[in-house]
Amino acid sequence: MLSVSLGPFALAINHLLLLAALALGTVVGWMSGRRQKINPERSLFSLFLLGLVVARLAFASAYWSQYQAQPLSIIDIRDGGFLVWPGIIAALIGAVIRGWQRPALRAPLGLGVVSGLLFWWLAGLVVSEQYEDARLPDLALLNAAGETVALRGYAGKPLVVNLWATWCPPCRREMPVLQTAQRANADVVFLFINQPQSPREVATFFVNQGLHLDNVLFDDRGELARQVGSAALPTTLFYNRDGLMSASHMGELSAASLKHYLDDISLDGFGESAMSSDSRPSFSRSPQ
Repeated sequence: MLSVSLGPFALAINHLLLLAALALGTVVGWMSGRRQKINPERSLFSLFLLGLVVARLAFASAYWSQYQAQPLSIIDIRDGGFLVWPGIIAALIGAVIRGWQRPALRAPLGLGVVSGLLFWWLAGLVVSEQYEDARLPDLALLNAAGETVALRGYAGKPLVVNLWATWCPPCRREMPVLQTAQRANADVVFLFINQPQSPREVATFFVNQGLHLDNVLFDDRGELARQVGSAALPTTLFYNRDGLMSASHMGELSAASLKHYLDDISLDGFGESAMSSDSRPSFSRSPQ
């Protein structure tokens, strides 16, 4: 399962686990400090926000060339661009400083931080193990001409699979980013799998938006989303040349977050990305 639906909302599984870790740390901290009537809730939440801000700034710094033209887009966190380790280190340093300032807070704050991080790390290992052998599904989809196409026929190169629909606003916003990446990365195959609309609707949308995308397929029953466990659009899946899932992203991709994923594919030895513009979901590598 890559994402879960909560009424009208959907959350990526790694985001849900992050919130669960914060909740667990808050409960543990409150229970350990209640005899002394010390509640570290506010401090834990402040450290959580500190970690998020530092993780975001670290990501923006690493991919500044993608944000340089529109610096204010850094505050648009819908692309899920965060670097985990700088955020964790900042939160730990903040916890040490807070404990030094208020000695009575040290035990409940420390237990809260450690329990939250431990849960998040272990949950990440479980999720990663679940998707360690997740292969490109064995599905037959249709192309614009109505011909049957085997999804696994695209294995052999790094593969980016985008699940989208024309009625989905974030799907529409990220299309130019994906188009640019497709043109710039000849060593990566991009598949655009529509959920579920007619070829005529999609062709009209492309004409109106001035888009020119290769490898557009149609999944009229939403079978791919069901098999990979995606509860919302857009969802983008990243597979290595052997057809094994490397990462996943729920929500809108920016040029920076997409480049981050493509850089990871390059680091895994699947060719160097030429793009200049929370898989085995990895909590240390994913910008979510």
